[in-house]
Amino acid sequence: MQRTKAETVSTFFESFIISFPNWQSLATAHAEDIENYIRSIGLQTQRTKRLKSLAEEMVRRKGVLPKNRMELESLPFLGQYIANSIELLIFKQNKPLLDVNMARLLERYFRHRIRADIRYDPLLLDLSHELVNHTKAKFINWAVLDFAALVCKAGKPLCNQCILKLNCTYFNSHNNS
Repeated sequence: MQRTKAETVSTFFESFIISFPNWQSLATAHAEDIENYIRSIGLQTQRTKRLKSLAEEMVRRKGVLPKNRMELESLPFLGQYIANSIELLIFKQNKPLLDVNMARLLERYFRHRIRADIRYDPLLLDLSHELVNHTKAKFINWAVLDFAALVCKAGKPLCNQCILKLNCTYFNSHNNS
């Protein structure tokens, strides 16, 4: 769910999965039925078309996700973040879940990104891959996402409480006395 907070998705996810437990049930569902579940997050018509398109493709593939990265990203409406998520969580590869939260933390700690779009910023891509190049990549991703949400917040970061502050570019540039 592009640009949607996890808390928002969690309000309907369980009942959605119960109603649509597999690709076939989602592919053959009436658009209105899907829209009723996702109406609370907005853009329900557009998102329903995307979900149905992906479900139809997965039915054609007999539910098998491609292991090849290019083929994975060729699935309808599946981009870098979801491809990384699949490779991390299903195929057990060390892939970063680079979203705005991880990007914010990496930017603040190291330095500003080069490109506006985090998906194409070489600094953020390199740093995020290096960060999770570990046997515990899944847990590192979750820790970074939680840390960014709880400490390195978008609006008012809790820099004085941060365990990384001594070497943090953002902290040091904002606290020079």
